[in-house]
Amino acid sequence: MTSAPSFHPLDRVIGESLSTHHRSFAIGNDLARRYPVDVAPFATIADTSPESTGALSQLLAPGDHAVLFTLVDLPAIEGLEVVLNNDLDQMIGPAISDAPANPQIVQLGAPDIDEMTALVKLTKPGPFDRRTMEMGDFFGIRVDGRLAAITGERLHPEGYRELTAVCAHPDFRGRGFPRDLILSVSRGIVARGETPFLHVLSENKAAISLYQKLGFVLRRTLRITVLRKPL
Repeated sequence: MTSAPSFHPLDRVIGESLSTHHRSFAIGNDLARRYPVDVAPFATIADTSPESTGALSQLLAPGDHAVLFTLVDLPAIEGLEVVLNNDLDQMIGPAISDAPANPQIVQLGAPDIDEMTALVKLTKPGPFDRRTMEMGDFFGIRVDGRLAAITGERLHPEGYRELTAVCAHPDFRGRGFPRDLILSVSRGIVARGETPFLHVLSENKAAISLYQKLGFVLRRTLRITVLRKPL
């Protein structure tokens, strides 16, 4: 008798998040699940069978996007077009540094959403929508009242917490704000008994270098596929 393959929770990180801490967000069934469009574009499928890929297609309205993290390339899915297919490094922490916490760091909330959305749109660190903040805590640094940098928490499989939206406004780069925020958020995750991790496009060498300096190491390389249902 052949036993079923064993997967690490981070191998199927979107599905594990939607079936544990983020189950309240889950739309779909065992074949395919996704987050609400205004929370995150992430989706997952049970396997690459026509049943699972067809179920994913049914979850998307015309014009919707779905972002999947997989161990292998996805086959062509009828009715969905590929917008992006690339290597994605999954790095695991915690961040390590003796640097003291930056006292400028503040927790962000609903009143900050317009500024956060504008900063993410400008710097493009990854998906962020009006309700993304519901996935976890977000923090920022303000300089003379302006939002200079942010970092927050996103995917949440059992025992792990993802860092996301690491970005700084161009006017405030070179001050170490992303480093300070990564350290602060990572320390908070560890204090709750969880392990921080993050995702970064494999081609983004500058970001990878920063994460490595802070103690994050490559766990494995995944494939990121962005799909779109045509109008």
